[in-house]
Amino acid sequence: MMEIPITQARKSLFFMSSFGSDTPFMLLAKLKVKEDKVAEYLEIADKTDKAVEADEPGMLHHTFDQDPDDPLRFVWSEVYQNDDALLAHLANPALGVYLEAHAELGSDLSVEFYGTVGDKVIEAMNGTGVPYKIFKTKFGYSKV
Repeated sequence: MMEIPITQARKSLFFMSSFGSDTPFMLLAKLKVKEDKVAEYLEIADKTDKAVEADEPGMLHHTFDQDPDDPLRFVWSEVYQNDDALLAHLANPALGVYLEAHAELGSDLSVEFYGTVGDKVIEAMNGTGVPYKIFKTKFGYSKV
């Protein structure tokens, strides 16, 4: 693996910053909807979004975005306050209902994390059966 050089100024910031289970992170959940199921999928996605907003104070950003090049591809864009916020999301009954509907109406669900998450999130994601990838933070800051 190639190491990215860090300037002395960035190095001092890097070592002063701490990223882990108590820091915000982004999640992108990418998926495809079956051709004749888009309207039905949008209904369950909207219902899920409203339930998340009502029940999850640690979800700081939650949108359902359509790919401009493929009208059957969508992305959930999510920002979590911390690991506990994601664990609350996974425990939300509305997510279970959504995932059941996705199994019927969609395909190709995969998740990407942008930021450092802890062992509890990894364990929880392993239990979902959803493929995922974690892009760990090397340095930077968050104002969310």
